[in-house]
Amino acid sequence: MANDKKIKKEKKHFFKDFKSELKRVTWPTGKQLVNNTVAVITIVFITAAIVFVLDLGFEMLNKYGIDKLKSAVNSKDNQETTSVEDNNSEPTPNAENQETTNGQDANNTNVTPSPEAQQ
Repeated sequence: MANDKKIKKEKKHFFKDFKSELKRVTWPTGKQLVNNTVAVITIVFITAAIVFVLDLGFEMLNKYGIDKLKSAVNSKDNQETTSVEDNNSEPTPNAENQETTNGQDANNTNVTPSPEAQQ
């Protein structure tokens, strides 16, 4: 019970000191308050505009850079694919070379020769 009284005294003392400190504060006038508030809001808007412009600029640079990088990678892939196909592929037979002399095509399936081929 003695602790309860001590705590109440400390709380009472705290609020009494708090009130006396607030009396010593130099409060701004209404005009100063308005001027300072307008200054803060103006600085916030200017900073937001600068960040917005920088964000748009960096986004465009990034997009341009990524698009350029994609086109470079795609052209490199296309060149590699073309060179690999050129090295690994055999010439494709045309329609005249597909038929063999014994009436079979290249896959060894029976075909019926056309009347022009039989002559």
